Amino acid sequence: MAQTLKTYLDCVQSTLTAAICLQNFASQIVERHNKPEVEAKSSPELLLNPVVIARNAQEKVLIEGSVNSVRVSIALKIADELEEILANKFCRFMMMRAENFIILRRKPVKGYNISMLICNQHTEAFIKVKLIDFIIHFMRDVDSEVSQMKSAVNARARITAQEYLTQFT
Repeated sequence: MAQTLKTYLDCVQSTLTAAICLQNFASQIVERHNKPEVEAKSSPELLLNPVVIARNAQEKVLIEGSVNSVRVSIALKIADELEEILANKFCRFMMMRAENFIILRRKPVKGYNISMLICNQHTEAFIKVKLIDFIIHFMRDVDSEVSQMKSAVNARARITAQEYLTQFT
């Protein structure tokens, strides 16, 4: 793994470790409601300052924390139009199956490719370290998946072009 990627992922991991100290906190407005404050934004005093960790101008992570939830939004590395198309298709594929990935959101935050929401129920049901490891592993694998898909598309295009050009020789 490249040293810059390891440093980037280590920084995201340590920030998530600090941000995911969640507790059960009922709504201050509606009785018997427990909504993620990071999305409801009903009480500004319950929100933490958002943190952006950027590897470069395109590849970054937004971590928004509150007393009972943390939203992690990921912007993927997109070098050209093909990678943009592949990343959008891959993220749409994942978001359509959001109920299978319990923390995955169906709609990302504007300016990011994919978002995850971790609530206090998730930290009670799952081990905190395993949640963070899943996010880090997901970030590492999404980049490699998009790169593999790009290589496969380029290989298919090369074979198709060779077959097409054999007609003229």
